[in-house]
Amino acid sequence: MLKFFKPEEEEQIIAAIQSAERNTSGEVRVHLEADCEGDIMEQTRKVFLRLGMQKTEARNGVLILLAPERREFAILGDEGINKVVPENFWQEERNLMQEYFRRGAFAEGVCKAIEQVGEKLKDYFPFQQDDTNELPDDISYS
Repeated sequence: MLKFFKPEEEEQIIAAIQSAERNTSGEVRVHLEADCEGDIMEQTRKVFLRLGMQKTEARNGVLILLAPERREFAILGDEGINKVVPENFWQEERNLMQEYFRRGAFAEGVCKAIEQVGEKLKDYFPFQQDDTNELPDDISYS
């Protein structure tokens, strides 16, 4: 398994996911990819499907994929969230993460992006009393 984050950083990221999801029916996942080949967005789409993120009821899942060995990352939102966020939303989140990454603050950058994605999800997919956590909150690896 690819070890990139320290255990306490993993805990911070998971806590950020859980915090974001307390206010929305949306789902956020973070994935670290050790053997990323080809186009980063194509790999992100494959992981998105492999993790079953397209199976959320409102199609409002968001995947943040990091390929540390290639020094690349991508953010992919499902069709439900993509229909409602501004056109440049994902690029703004990438830019935010990149600012942190340039300083070596990888976990903090991921957490900040999760926080902002969570706010946008809350706007369009607010938490409902009968909401269930449709996807795990842990960090996945391959």
